[in-house]
Amino acid sequence: MRQLLDWFALHGRHTLPWQIHATPYRVWVSEVMLQQTQVATVIPYYERFMTRFPDVRSLSKAPQDEVLHLWTGLGYYARARNLHACARVLVAHHAGEFPLNLEAMMDLPGIGRSTAGAILALSAAQRHPILDGNAKRVLARFFGIAGDPTSPAVLATLWAQADACTPAREVAAYTQAIMDLGATVCMRARPTCGACPMHTGCVAAREGRQAELPGKKRKRVRPSREAIFLIAETMSQGSAAVLVERRPSSGLWGGLWSPPQFESEGDALAWCLKEFGSTAESHLLPPIDHAFTHFDLRLNPLRVRCETIPAVCDGDDRLWYRLDAPPRIGLPQPIRRLFERLRTATERIG
Repeated sequence: MRQLLDWFALHGRHTLPWQIHATPYRVWVSEVMLQQTQVATVIPYYERFMTRFPDVRSLSKAPQDEVLHLWTGLGYYARARNLHACARVLVAHHAGEFPLNLEAMMDLPGIGRSTAGAILALSAAQRHPILDGNAKRVLARFFGIAGDPTSPAVLATLWAQADACTPAREVAAYTQAIMDLGATVCMRARPTCGACPMHTGCVAAREGRQAELPGKKRKRVRPSREAIFLIAETMSQGSAAVLVERRPSSGLWGGLWSPPQFESEGDALAWCLKEFGSTAESHLLPPIDHAFTHFDLRLNPLRVRCETIPAVCDGDDRLWYRLDAPPRIGLPQPIRRLFERLRTATERIG
C-alpha cells in the first residue's frame, strides 16, 4: 500500500476541520456525521457543532433538543441521539475521556467496529482496520470481492482484507488515504481509474468490473406509507404559530418535534374538535414526499386555523412553534422546509 500513501501525501485531504488537532472527540463527531453523508455537507454542520460543543462535557450537559436542533438537515437522527447518550456515558463512567481500547470504545452507544477503529487510528495512531463505505468499495474492487457486501461471508472477507492491508506504521495516514481514495477517485459511479495509484493491481480495473463491484445488496420490496400531518395554526404573540409535539424516542424521527400525525383527515379533524372545540377553516396543502432508508413516506399536511385555548399550551412534549421566532428544537427536514414555506407565505400576506 506504499503507492496509496504516496498518493495521499500529494493528493489527499489534509486540512479538513477534524484533522486539525485530531482529538478522539473531534474525530468521533466527524466520523458519526460522515456516516452516509458527504464531506461537503458535513463541514458546516461540524463547525457549528464544535463551536457550541467543543468537548465531551459541554455536549453531555446540553438538552437533547439543542443537539437535535443543530443536527436538523443531516438526517439519520439516531446518530445525534447516540452522540448525546455517548457523551453522557463518557462523563459518567470515563471521567469525560475516551477509552483508548477498541473493545471499550465499541461498548459506547452508537460506536461500531469501523468507527472505533477510525477514532483510534486517526487520533491515537493505533493500528485498527476500518471498513466504512469508501474503504469497502476500494477493497471490493481491488481484490475482486463479489457478492452482497452486507452478507456475513462477504463482510468477513472484506474485514480480513482490511486488516491485512492496514500497516503497522503511518496508520493515521493510511486510514485517511483509503477513505479519500474512495471518496474522490474510486467513486461509486464513474471512478477515475487512470488517476488511481492502485489501478495496476486492481481486479475491477483489469477486468472492467467497476460497475459490478462492490456487489449489489439483496433487493427488498420498498414499502410506502402515507399519513396526515395536522398543521394546527393560530396566532401567538402577534405571529403565526403551529402546534408541534415531541415524537417518541424510538421509531420515525425519534426525539424530534413535528405536527401531530393521523391516519386520516377525519381522525385529524375529530382530534381538533376535541382539543380546540371549534376551528375556523381547514384544507389540505400539497403533499410532501420523503424517502427514508427502508421506505417512502407521503405527508399530507392538513392546515387548520384555530384559537389557542388553555387546554392546548406549551409543555414538555407539546408547544406552539412560532414561525417568525422558531425555538431551538430538532425538526425533521421536510417539516422544517414546510414551516419555512408557511412563514414566507404569512409574511407576504402580512
